[in-house]
Amino acid sequence: MNTTSNAADALEIIAFRLHQQEFCVKTTSIREIRGWAPVTPIPHSPYEVLGVMNLRGTVIPIVDLAVKLGMPAAQATERSAVVVTEVNGMTVGLLVDGVSDILTVAGNTLQPLPAATGPSAAFSDGIIAHDKSMICFLSLERMFGEDDPSSWGMAA
Repeated sequence: MNTTSNAADALEIIAFRLHQQEFCVKTTSIREIRGWAPVTPIPHSPYEVLGVMNLRGTVIPIVDLAVKLGMPAAQATERSAVVVTEVNGMTVGLLVDGVSDILTVAGNTLQPLPAATGPSAAFSDGIIAHDKSMICFLSLERMFGEDDPSSWGMAA
């Protein structure tokens, strides 16, 4: 990490695992992290929507983030986590294999994705090289940025 960089260009991120790969999002979009609990399925919802969960009196959709990213469906276990996010005015829970770390990294460590990564790169702001790993920095705003939330199976 570059210790001479301004605090303004530092990125506060939460890193998590999906299928042995590391991903991260800005901590400012995170409301809380919960352990896995069974969800109530909703008929005719999109494939990536596992169902809904009651979060202190508010019903929120739970999305299998692996499916949303084009990966095989996650198998929820007692080690899985639900990352509850606030994105574009909506609360959405994201099923991940586990939360790795909360980090502050220099903004200049965020590298653009190579052009050859294809259309799935639309949800990513780049790659962060940290220690001996590469962390894909996701943009929840683009991932859940539809003008009409019902188009991806969730009400605002």
